[in-house]
Amino acid sequence: MPNVFGSPHKGAEPRHEQVVFCQDEASGLRAIIAIHSTALGPALGGTRFYPYASEEEALTDVLNLSRGMSYKNALAGLDLGGGKAVIIGDPGTDKSEALLRAYGRFVQSLNGRYITACDVGTFSPDMDLVARECEYVTGRTVEHGGAGDSSILTAFGVFQGMRAAAEHVWGSPTLRGRRVGVEGVGKVGHRLVEHLLEDGAEVVISDVDEAAVARVRERHPEVSSVADGAALVREPIDVYAPCALGGSLSDETVAALAAKIVCGAANNQLAHPGIEKQLADRGVLYAPDYVVNSGGVIQVADEIEGFDFDRAKARAARIFDTTGKIFALAAEEGVPPAVAADRLAERRMSEIGRLRGILL
Repeated sequence: MPNVFGSPHKGAEPRHEQVVFCQDEASGLRAIIAIHSTALGPALGGTRFYPYASEEEALTDVLNLSRGMSYKNALAGLDLGGGKAVIIGDPGTDKSEALLRAYGRFVQSLNGRYITACDVGTFSPDMDLVARECEYVTGRTVEHGGAGDSSILTAFGVFQGMRAAAEHVWGSPTLRGRRVGVEGVGKVGHRLVEHLLEDGAEVVISDVDEAAVARVRERHPEVSSVADGAALVREPIDVYAPCALGGSLSDETVAALAAKIVCGAANNQLAHPGIEKQLADRGVLYAPDYVVNSGGVIQVADEIEGFDFDRAKARAARIFDTTGKIFALAAEEGVPPAVAADRLAERRMSEIGRLRGILL
């Protein structure tokens, strides 16, 4: 099983503060909520509804995802910590009003330490149901005062990060004339394709869901497709954008990768520690996933103070500057961008989190 407690040595990253297992037999709810850090504020992160093969697989995923949210929220400049939740099951057959409302009761029981939102397998109408039992919910529908689909600014933010990467590698913040491979054209990926085409890029896609590929190609016949992700990384592409599930950057992927830039929306893209160095050694610029895909959390976090799309979009646009800052720091310190990003996030969590020790 994953080591939740451990014995972190001096200087090591903080361990998770709280992990909660939730079960409601009548509705079939089996969920895990992981709070990684509340150093900057309440832990915000989405709820993933996925048919995990085992409880261990679900626990591993929620621990990794919640840690990533701490770093993502820190670099997004939010006064929010990192958390995540997973519901074990098939959202197509197991999701129900009773299950979602039962889940909302468990989130409410944490009294605001965790604020939930959408993720893979959950959508804004689902959050409306959760909110019938819980006040700590973002990502709600516009009709209920929410921001709606957070994939809008997630894709926008990834595009801003990709522009920053293009400027670092080729000297100009545009993808015009570049060939970009997008793996996964679901909620976020298909929107990223739109941004790329508007910018003048050539796009090739892949997805395990043939219908998703067909929808993109029907709307944009100029977009080409390949059989799968393995074929995509071998394509003569300039940029590889992983926008499906995590772990896509494995030893095999890095060895076969033709692109000079990796920048995508998927969480936890690095299959294991050390991949970031392999990419750097091969001369591939990696835009850390939790930096460039933070547009979605910026969007839903804006609901907390009363949602304003233009304000949220302006904040998401700053992902361009943050990504460029990380590339500059990485070059200055002689480390991969992923290491530089971690250092910046940890510095903010330490410096701002320390202020919570001042008694009010």
